[in-house]
Amino acid sequence: MTRAHLPGILAMAAIVVASNILVQFLFGQWLTWGAFTYPLAFLVTDVMNRVYGAPAARKVVIAGFVTGVICSLIGTQIVGEFGPLVTLRIALGSGLAFLTAQLLDVAIFDRLRQGRWWRAPLVSTLVGSSVDTAIFFTVAFSGALSFIEPANDVSWAGEALPLLGVGPVVPLWVSLAVADWLVKLSLALIALVPFRMIVSWAGTQRSLA
Repeated sequence: MTRAHLPGILAMAAIVVASNILVQFLFGQWLTWGAFTYPLAFLVTDVMNRVYGAPAARKVVIAGFVTGVICSLIGTQIVGEFGPLVTLRIALGSGLAFLTAQLLDVAIFDRLRQGRWWRAPLVSTLVGSSVDTAIFFTVAFSGALSFIEPANDVSWAGEALPLLGVGPVVPLWVSLAVADWLVKLSLALIALVPFRMIVSWAGTQRSLA
């Protein structure tokens, strides 16, 4: 790790901490405020990958993972109205989803880095975001995985309701996952603008150094 990597590491840590806090606050019926901050982690990873390469991006991912683990450990010690803020399933799902999706993002970006400037960040983020959502919500809330933490009652997440209130009847956690996924996809497109700006600025700074 070099001093040049520090801004990326700090940005990733800040996003992970903010998302762990904001996930406690609802936004509408299907989302939390954390759904709008967490996808920025992919932006940080992609910028680091473009500017410094895949090894640096992986270091930033590991820093984010460690920060997430610390947040989860703290969350297990905070008891809310319905028990600990972070259960074993949520901690496991969060950590597994983050590490898998982010490392996949790094690998895909690195494979596509020679193409059009937008191709690598867009494709890697879309794939990474989809994998992240699928892993987290399945591990954290699917009734099929209740054996992971039998004492944790997640029956509320299995309530059969129309998808996002208008579609076919599915378990509630599926609607939560789809809403989260749609936000990630939207932000993946929007993030192309700051990605282009930050990478251009970084390139200018490096040429002047």
